[in-house]
Amino acid sequence: MMQQPTLSHQKTRAFQPHKLSAPRDFIILNIINDNKDEKPLMLEIGAGKGKHALSFATQNPDKQLIAIERTRNKFEAFAKLATQQNVANLNAIHADAIAWIVHAIAPRSIAKIFILYPNPEQHNPNQQWLNMPFFEFLLSRLKVGGEVVLATNIEAYMDNAAQQASAVWCLPNTRYHVPIDSERTHFEVKYLARGETCWELTMRKPEGYKTRFDDWQASNLRDKNSLSK
Repeated sequence: MMQQPTLSHQKTRAFQPHKLSAPRDFIILNIINDNKDEKPLMLEIGAGKGKHALSFATQNPDKQLIAIERTRNKFEAFAKLATQQNVANLNAIHADAIAWIVHAIAPRSIAKIFILYPNPEQHNPNQQWLNMPFFEFLLSRLKVGGEVVLATNIEAYMDNAAQQASAVWCLPNTRYHVPIDSERTHFEVKYLARGETCWELTMRKPEGYKTRFDDWQASNLRDKNSLSK
């Protein structure tokens, strides 16, 4: 059984990454194993049709962005635009984000994580990102000083996320209104055009932050599986 470190958060239920199989056609991106330019690695979960991913990567050529989208029709639209625009520092991934992150991302390797306008899961709040045990694993992939950026137009979702960030995850965080002229995603454009308020929560991983997965790597699991065959 894995030894439990002194944790920096209050989440008791533990995520179980060893139970997740790798996504179909899974490969490790070259930029993860061989980032020769040492560009900061960024991650977007739920990229949709890629509006934010394409814009961010174009405006930040000094960074590498991995953008994951699970829904096939959205991903295909995203991938088509990414191919047309040929943005060298953007990597579009069609997969379930949780399984892909577990098998692809090393501890303390991501500088910033974007979760922009996720499904609010109003009928299943346990699936909201900061309510899930997986969020601890996600934090273990974040560098010290790295940030998680969450945006939503649902005030109750933001209220819960801010409360969880402080009381459960013990993360320094800042909540503020998204500027009315912001255009990061198609959802954001639509919500702001309707006069709705959108919120953003930025959470920072402090020095010395400890999780149960700081040394957990899927490569060890794959090595064990190959030996057992």
